[in-house]
Amino acid sequence: MQHRRLALIDLGTNTFHLLIVEMPEAGHSQPHTLLRTKVGVRLGEGGISAGRIAEPAYERALHALLGFREEIELHQVTDVRATATSAMRVTENGPELVKDIFEQTGIQVEVIGGDREAELICAGVRQAVPLGSECHLIMDIGGGSVEFILADDTTIFWKRSFEIGAQRLLDKFFPEPSGIMPAEAMVAEQQYLAEVLAPLTAALAEFPPTSLIGASGSFDSLADMQLGQLRTEAELPPSTELALSSFRHSYTQLLSLNHEQRQALPGILPMRADMLVVAAILIDYVLQLTGLTRIRTSAYALKEGLLAEML
Repeated sequence: MQHRRLALIDLGTNTFHLLIVEMPEAGHSQPHTLLRTKVGVRLGEGGISAGRIAEPAYERALHALLGFREEIELHQVTDVRATATSAMRVTENGPELVKDIFEQTGIQVEVIGGDREAELICAGVRQAVPLGSECHLIMDIGGGSVEFILADDTTIFWKRSFEIGAQRLLDKFFPEPSGIMPAEAMVAEQQYLAEVLAPLTAALAEFPPTSLIGASGSFDSLADMQLGQLRTEAELPPSTELALSSFRHSYTQLLSLNHEQRQALPGILPMRADMLVVAAILIDYVLQLTGLTRIRTSAYALKEGLLAEML
């Protein structure tokens, strides 16, 4: 009897993720993970702020999907679910890329809205972090958008997607990637966040959280910096406790170093070195806004949410 094998693909603005699992047989509860991998595609680089996917990024996306196609065939996958988020949602040539992916790989990509993205992220985080009956603030910093969810184990109290992802913040406040982020750019980003995130401020007053849970991406990088080593997707534990002191230390380092020095830090993925600066300012802003002192990371996000839904 052939086992049902499922490929879950999350086409983010920075990173494309692939998860291949064998679905459980009757009487078994958990699927068995066969492959967990990611490719840094930087789909938003050089274009997202202008509303287009730039040509080199477009090519990188197709190349990454052809690689995923090989893995899917190699693992004899029976079902494929692929979702795309901010970059393909808001760019004028996003639909064209969806069409080209289908024509070249046979993979049908579903472009999802911000609300749906937030729901799936929450479902994924719940697989990694036991939320219990207390309210937590879940945050996912993508390249194109950032999702905030206030939830416990069973209920989402509030959710919202903001088009203020790390690539957009980089384009807006830190366009000079060679050097150190100037203090005025940092202040400008904080002021911008205060304006844009007014709805979050209101929601926090209504549903006060007890901790911050950061999903994948930048939070995985901060956990790697805390450990002092870069881990592969497969090596990451479902959840990590990120000490506030460790975040503060990393934040100070990221702000004070130049591009080359940041890339050389232990635990940093070179592609993320500059994005982490603007992402850390965002995290710091949220910590100041909430007064939270407990931070946990979740290696699980959208694709695990898709899987949880299908189970």
